[in-house]
Amino acid sequence: MAGTSEVLPWDLGVFDAHCHPTDTLASLQAIPGMRAKVLTVMATRSEDQHLVADAATRMGVVDTNSSSEEDFWSNEHKIIPAFGWHPWFSHQIVDDSATSHSVAPTEDEKVAHYQRVLVPTPEDRDLLLSLPDLLSLSSFIEQTRHYLEQHPLALVGEVGLDKSCRIPIPSSDEHQRNRAADATPGGREGKRLTPHRVSMSHQQLVLIAQLHLAGEMQRAVSCHGVQAHGVLFDTLASTWKGYERRKLSKRERKTQEVQPANGSDGEGTTTGGEKPYPPRLCLHSFSGTAETVKQYLVPSIPCDIYFSFSTTINGWSDDGQGKVETAVRAIPDDRILIESDMDCAGKDMDAHLEGVIRKICSVKQWDLEAGVKQLGSNWMRFVGLSTSNGQATL
Repeated sequence: MAGTSEVLPWDLGVFDAHCHPTDTLASLQAIPGMRAKVLTVMATRSEDQHLVADAATRMGVVDTNSSSEEDFWSNEHKIIPAFGWHPWFSHQIVDDSATSHSVAPTEDEKVAHYQRVLVPTPEDRDLLLSLPDLLSLSSFIEQTRHYLEQHPLALVGEVGLDKSCRIPIPSSDEHQRNRAADATPGGREGKRLTPHRVSMSHQQLVLIAQLHLAGEMQRAVSCHGVQAHGVLFDTLASTWKGYERRKLSKRERKTQEVQPANGSDGEGTTTGGEKPYPPRLCLHSFSGTAETVKQYLVPSIPCDIYFSFSTTINGWSDDGQGKVETAVRAIPDDRILIESDMDCAGKDMDAHLEGVIRKICSVKQWDLEAGVKQLGSNWMRFVGLSTSNGQATL
């Protein structure tokens, strides 16, 4: 079991599974000096997709098919990007699936869209016209596909569902004066909130489109879920319905040992090809119960579910017997990840990563060396990497 005075073995590799340093662009210069080995950097909205892409172009982990181990793990290559649309901003996406071409919406169409997707239905036309311009779902999916093609190691994220989030009032002059000068535009920080939320059906529409893209591209997903554990599970499950794993009979197993049929993975599903669900998904800063954990560990689920934890979001108890700790104990050792969920890179991010490692090692009764190795191995598998003779490989 980890001791509080034991030095964290950073050299074994510490990996942040979910963070947002492009929200504070000036902090990116601190990344090469961080003790964490790799940051998994999330995009969330229109203003930061290209920022994440640019950061990955400059500091992204190099494709291991064309690099040495030294290049792969260099201080200059410490980012794996993720491209996605966060549920907080899902009202800005318009469903254009019923149209044959993309046309910029008129003012009336913009108002009608926001009245359809926001609850309770807003009547203030001036408010609705002041909300951000709309982006078609098909355009966003194509843009994201392009980024994923450009960055072969990229994930899909941050995506998800959120029942509690109210949309903010657009920035006022006062808000612009008070906001951090180096904060990326489009965020929610410091804004006053309206009484309106994005309907769950619209959030699900945006989420499912991104899950299908992740399945098509065979990329892992980082998923947000707040006060929506039941509907989130149902939404995810709808994407793998009909693809569930089943236990093979002795005769089927024997047949596969001789000649695997149609790329079967040995569990009654087929590998390769397009699927409507991602191969792996992480529930970030997981806030569910141990019972919710068990729901995601049913052997028939064909998507490997991971659970990540932070000290910035998760509410750890003083006595180690709280809801978070109980959930951690219910998670298999090979499905736990750690994250900072911070919007500023640097020493504070490292400190939060160390803090959550120590929390998990304490709950799991791991010593620090074993814990860091386990968490690092988990992250490698989650993002689609593996280790061979100590070198990361695709």
